[in-house]
Amino acid sequence: MEEAQNRLRWGILATGSIASSFVEGVMNSRLGKVVAVGSRSQESADRFAEQFGGIPNRHPSYQDLLENDDVDAVYIATPHPMHKEWAIKAAQAGKHILCEKPIGLNVSEAEEIIQTAKDNDVFLMEGYMYRCSEQTHEIIKLIKDGAIGQVKSIEASFSFDIGDNPDGRHLNKALAGGGILDVGGYPMSMAGLIAGVANGETFSEPNEIKAVGFIGNTGVDEYTSAVVSFAGGITARLSCGVALEEPINVSISGSEGRLFIPVPWKPSPQGGENELELYKNGVDEPELIKVKTEKYLYGAEADAVALGIETKKAIFPAMSCDDTLALMRSLDRWREEIGLRYDGE
Repeated sequence: MEEAQNRLRWGILATGSIASSFVEGVMNSRLGKVVAVGSRSQESADRFAEQFGGIPNRHPSYQDLLENDDVDAVYIATPHPMHKEWAIKAAQAGKHILCEKPIGLNVSEAEEIIQTAKDNDVFLMEGYMYRCSEQTHEIIKLIKDGAIGQVKSIEASFSFDIGDNPDGRHLNKALAGGGILDVGGYPMSMAGLIAGVANGETFSEPNEIKAVGFIGNTGVDEYTSAVVSFAGGITARLSCGVALEEPINVSISGSEGRLFIPVPWKPSPQGGENELELYKNGVDEPELIKVKTEKYLYGAEADAVALGIETKKAIFPAMSCDDTLALMRSLDRWREEIGLRYDGE
């Protein structure tokens, strides 16, 4: 697949900022190339295509993109409430799918999307790009090697202040705004990954979730925190938000030490070097573990899809469909804890 003519041919469905990041990644990937973009108008499709040196096929609708025979796989970058519709239509059109997180608004939507992908024999993956990074591979290796002993507790956060824009997608309930669906999946999925690895699995679903949160004037969760338990006596403290600046990091504590991850979600987006901090019990100064990569973060994610298509399953630690379902159930429970439901649920 590495030769240019055999690269996975990507179509980009929607043209927001996250789509731009993904296209840059694919252009610097090993196994993919961007051949088409679909938007809601010809003008926006053309403008997006020209940003990247001229993507050859520009479509004035998402459906036109799906009908393009030159496209092997689509990257769905629409707002959350549109993921289900276009993931299902992409599967029915025979396209492999990378769908931005969250894959749906709830586990019911996720189940329908996954079943449609299976019925149409297409590969489907949810887009948590950090799961495909060299840093995540190194974290997993350290946990498996017993660098901090037996994992006991996890802290993970992803919270920012988007500002006062009630019509923007982050605070708009009609667009499924709020912290849990926008960024809560990052700490919850990291906790599930680490607990899973510690328990000899690939992913663990929480046994118990308790949460509090603040629902603002627009009806979405502006910030929230959850306390979670997993098998093996592992606990986690998770927080997320779209209207509160908080430190963004991950800390994993074990019987023999602690692993601190200063940049957990977007390590080396264009390649480079990050550091993990390994604190051993009784030692004041950490061991700095350098993680170097030449891979673009979104390029690694695109390559994970290409490899997943070849093997017909997600390559660990990329998100499998089982991981996605466990995560969506957990996010549903988190929202239920704080009393947040969206219209139509």
